[in-house]
Amino acid sequence: MGIREFPNGSARGKAATLGMRRSPDVSPRRLSDISPQLRQLKYLVVDEAIKEDLKWSRSVEDLTSASVGLTSIEERILRITGYYGYQPWAASYKRDERSRESPAPAEAQMQAGVEGGGRVNRCCWKCSVTQLKKIFWGVAVVLGVCSSWSGSTQLAKLTFKKFDAPFTLTWFATNWNFLFFPLYYLGHVFKSTEKQSPKQRYRECCRFFGDNGLTLKVFFTKAAPFGVLWTLTNYLYLHAIKKINSTDVSVLFCCNKAFVFLLSWIVLRDRFMGVRIVAAIFAIAGIVMMTYADGFHSHSVIGIALVVGSASMSALYKVLFKLLLGSAKFGEAALFLSVLAVFNVLFVTCIPVILYFTKVEYWSSFDIVPWGNLCGFSVLLLTFNILLNFGIAITYPTLISLGIVLSVPVNAVVDHYTSEIVFNSVRVIAIIIIGLGFLLLLLPEEWDVWVIKLLTRLKVRKKEEIPEGNGDIASGLPNKSRRTRPSMSSFAH
Repeated sequence: MGIREFPNGSARGKAATLGMRRSPDVSPRRLSDISPQLRQLKYLVVDEAIKEDLKWSRSVEDLTSASVGLTSIEERILRITGYYGYQPWAASYKRDERSRESPAPAEAQMQAGVEGGGRVNRCCWKCSVTQLKKIFWGVAVVLGVCSSWSGSTQLAKLTFKKFDAPFTLTWFATNWNFLFFPLYYLGHVFKSTEKQSPKQRYRECCRFFGDNGLTLKVFFTKAAPFGVLWTLTNYLYLHAIKKINSTDVSVLFCCNKAFVFLLSWIVLRDRFMGVRIVAAIFAIAGIVMMTYADGFHSHSVIGIALVVGSASMSALYKVLFKLLLGSAKFGEAALFLSVLAVFNVLFVTCIPVILYFTKVEYWSSFDIVPWGNLCGFSVLLLTFNILLNFGIAITYPTLISLGIVLSVPVNAVVDHYTSEIVFNSVRVIAIIIIGLGFLLLLLPEEWDVWVIKLLTRLKVRKKEEIPEGNGDIASGLPNKSRRTRPSMSSFAH
């Protein structure tokens, strides 16, 4: 009753009815397997009465609409014929029940998104707080490095007015390096959860020198050369302060960064960077201009040569340390600097004594020695080395290096009010060039990659903005054409 039969098509109607009742167990694999049944479908018409009688079933609705979501021809035919055990009403019923059992999936997704967003916000908050702490400590370290370095330079300048003995001052200040390891051990006791005795900590840090620890051979082969370089660096720097003003000394010492790059490129085969070559050229040009600023007088030339020699010894110290010893942890670095103090006491003490008796560095009595200036200079230099070596634990290394550059304007201000320094145009340009070269050397190795990524992002944003603007213009054009079309047709009529 539900299927209307056309004339001469009774057999076909029965065959189609049998085909419609075919079991899903023997259903075909491909659409071509039911091609005879497909040819018979053109003789089938669903009666309107069946639609009225079967409104309770979702099968009729699936026959007349595509609301189920299956839009391909094959899926519609399979839905009509019933092959593959396809029962759209059962599937829809299951979907309805699932929708009832799982209330508001969109709300659940929103809740999950809110929870995930909360986690991300908490992580971002933690990262931001950590970065803010690191930046805060970085500012404190920069101020400490700047004040200690400029303060030690000015105090040394003041000390030489009463105590003209740069090598003795170097020896006296180097002896204070013995405090490095005890100060490190105090920090270890207060901070570390697994506390060790001084002897255990010393043995663990001695592994830095090799499997056998700090032996006499290691002391002379690995520690003694660095002790000599340390003494030469400080002595040449202090001796240069006697010859020229502290501003020129501090700015010329910044060239040691360029010398470190050149030696690392030659000796350590570090990566070649064009920007650092430019920085090295700036440093050399600044040295020449600084010499020209004073008119190439012998007094100033000797002072500038002493500072450049100090910067060269400092660069050689750093490069050889990386070549022979590699990188050191905080405890290992503290022990190494304390060992340098031991070397200074054992093998360098004889030199100030010889200079005293030969009257190269002579003072009449110990009563006139400004012990306050000597101790103040030693404390400031010790603070500077502590911040320079251990400040990496609490902040970025670049910020620490900025403290050395900032000491130049501090010394310039002090020299302007305490000495007769003349800041002519050549000296100012030389200071700016050397400072710029120092800042270029602080750029990371992958700075060019970051710049390229930033430029590509900016280009992508511009390309995204331009199509949006074109879309707005293009969307306005059809409106204009639609408005002009009626007027053109009225003229035609």
